[in-house]
Amino acid sequence: MSDARAVFVSMVVDTNDDGYLASVPGLQGAFAEGDTIEEAIFNCVDVVKMIAAYRAERGESLGFNQVELTPKTRMTLSIPVGVA
Repeated sequence: MSDARAVFVSMVVDTNDDGYLASVPGLQGAFAEGDTIEEAIFNCVDVVKMIAAYRAERGESLGFNQVELTPKTRMTLSIPVGVA
């Protein structure tokens, strides 16, 4: 797992006419729609991954919240599992 990194971002989820819109403030182009909150979030994660890969190819970083992953790295994250 050499040079592996995780990027932690804060996401905003809003309703829109077709469902939900998830976006990452401060990261241009990082937004995606979904029929459900979960779908919008996971679609936005895919967009963030594409932006990160594109920037990595150019030798650029996202510039924030990067954590080096080692075998001892522990992460805690929260994701929605249902909304009533």
